[in-house]
Amino acid sequence: MAQIFDPVPTISAHPIVCCYVNATSRIQVARITNIPNWYFERVVFPGQRLLFEAPSEALLEIHCGMMASTILADTIPCDRLQVEDAVISSLNPEHEQRMEELNEGLEPARLVTNSVGVSN
Repeated sequence: MAQIFDPVPTISAHPIVCCYVNATSRIQVARITNIPNWYFERVVFPGQRLLFEAPSEALLEIHCGMMASTILADTIPCDRLQVEDAVISSLNPEHEQRMEELNEGLEPARLVTNSVGVSN
């Protein structure tokens, strides 16, 4: 998985693909600070999924925004956020649309099979 900014340091032989979901109603800042010579920080909006590569020993810090500062709310080992590469490579636009519909609680349109209007 390519990251345009801040690529995973070359000292990590096998970076892992991770996913973090902001399940709160507040904006969060996700930050990794325990990897030398690497800077990773992203804003994660409510309900947003953050997909990223990181060394397996990385720790993801979750900071919650307050009036004029942030508070460290959680620290999660990235190996607990790891997703399978097969899942990532299987994502295509139709599958992503279906996942978004499911995440938003929407039912996809059903096909009408006959002129009476019965649907499957």
